[in-house]
Amino acid sequence: MDIAARTPLLGGLTPRAFMRRHWQRAPLLVRQAWPGVRPPLARAELLALAARDDVESRLVSRVDGRWALARGPFARRALPPLARPGWTLLVQGLDLHVDAAHAMLQRFRFAGDARLDDLMLSYASDGGGVGPHLDAYDVFLLQVHGRRRWRIGRVADAALVDGLPVKILRRFEPEWDWVLEPGDMLYLPPLWGHDGIALGECMTCSIGFRAPRPTDLARELLGHLADELPTADDEPPLRDRPADATVEPGRVGAGWQRAAAEVLARALGAPGAVDRALGMLLTEPKPQVWFDAGAALPPPPAALVLDRRTRMMYDDRHVFINGEAFFAAGRDARLLRRLADERGLAAAVAAKFSAQARRQLAQWAEAGWVRVAEGGA
Repeated sequence: MDIAARTPLLGGLTPRAFMRRHWQRAPLLVRQAWPGVRPPLARAELLALAARDDVESRLVSRVDGRWALARGPFARRALPPLARPGWTLLVQGLDLHVDAAHAMLQRFRFAGDARLDDLMLSYASDGGGVGPHLDAYDVFLLQVHGRRRWRIGRVADAALVDGLPVKILRRFEPEWDWVLEPGDMLYLPPLWGHDGIALGECMTCSIGFRAPRPTDLARELLGHLADELPTADDEPPLRDRPADATVEPGRVGAGWQRAAAEVLARALGAPGAVDRALGMLLTEPKPQVWFDAGAALPPPPAALVLDRRTRMMYDDRHVFINGEAFFAAGRDARLLRRLADERGLAAAVAAKFSAQARRQLAQWAEAGWVRVAEGGA
């Protein structure tokens, strides 16, 4: 990925210029960002996917001015007739299940895999939408079929309408009003109000990014740090030194407070502990993800590719894959980082791994995380 090359996807901007000018700052409307774009799957295939229990889906509808929300899986008969106006089916994480959706998502990796979350596809009948709302994360809204009207604006009052099953802004005053055709795309920073209404049947791909609140990130990191703390059956218990009787049995003793502070400081201060916890957290598969058992790797040379569900990242000392952390150094580390960046390695490149690294890759292959690329053996 050349971040210094101008691209129609970003309206002629380079990824570097887009990140500096618009990312988390200002919206951007791009006409024909993706000329000739097609939905990553047909309508019938999308409806069938929404019937699976390993797929996250929602149905939002508005009938006689009343909003309704239901969560999947949905049997086909549970969905409204296609001719009925005012309903929207949203299928989350399409990139986990459909190769074409996964390929679309790769075009947005210039923001970094730590941010990039998933691709959601919304199918809407005429007049369908989810109401004026805001998201706490960056999003690209790519029109892939039909037409959708978008009204967007800054939100001065984030209060929501009471008593609704969907989060709709009580007061929304749009600043811009655009109709997007297939191939058009709208980028919105976090907390910008937006309201999309289908003009006839339409499909929109939403490329979403992760934006955890700092306190939520801290909670998850502390959980990972706790899981990484070594324990031993012969670890001595906390002792009271010096021990003495107390006339204040309800008081939390200073010894307990010191011990608690020391064990937390030890967990946080262990070399690389926070870095490992962060990498493991960022590559942890989503709850609904599981991998099919893979096959053994053939002898080199063989081209390798990551499974579309695999999350792989790295830092200066570690390689992280699907919630696990590994120390890596030297040539093997450089090759693994390249695998994470490119999500695949040509046979001649993969043949350079050491015997130890190949044993680790073989385990990942058996787990279904990595496989031989088609035609790459």
